[in-house]
Amino acid sequence: MITQKTKYALKSLMVLADEKAGDAEALRIEDIAERSGAPKRFLEHILLDLKRGGMIGSRRGRKGGYELIKDPRQVSLAAVLRLIDGPMAPLPCLSRKAYRRCDDCKDEETCRVRAVFGGFYATYILMIESLTLADLQEDARALERFAVPKAAAGE
Repeated sequence: MITQKTKYALKSLMVLADEKAGDAEALRIEDIAERSGAPKRFLEHILLDLKRGGMIGSRRGRKGGYELIKDPRQVSLAAVLRLIDGPMAPLPCLSRKAYRRCDDCKDEETCRVRAVFGGFYATYILMIESLTLADLQEDARALERFAVPKAAAGE
């Protein structure tokens, strides 16, 4: 599951991407909060993280605010997830960016837990790294191309 913070980051990026495709004006934090549904106080920290990550920029002055500085096709959803929430791997020994050997593991090569989680994690990474902000912008059903079944009640 993605965190609420990541969800707000993605919604804010979609607002900025839509603005870039239209009028291309910088948006004040109040405008982004209103359009994305993110609380302003919470959004301030998220936008700073996105700015440090090189995805958005800010302008000062009367027409100041935040703007998307990358092409939406160049903003990977995986990069956003990692930037906001940190490593995505279900086990530290599977992480590409924050690898750490598991404390209780004697041999990674024969670890059955690592093998099972490694298999589905590899599939997840391929899928999430292929999706970009442009996919969210173009079609609310971006995952349909991966044939993801509808979730059953309670999932």
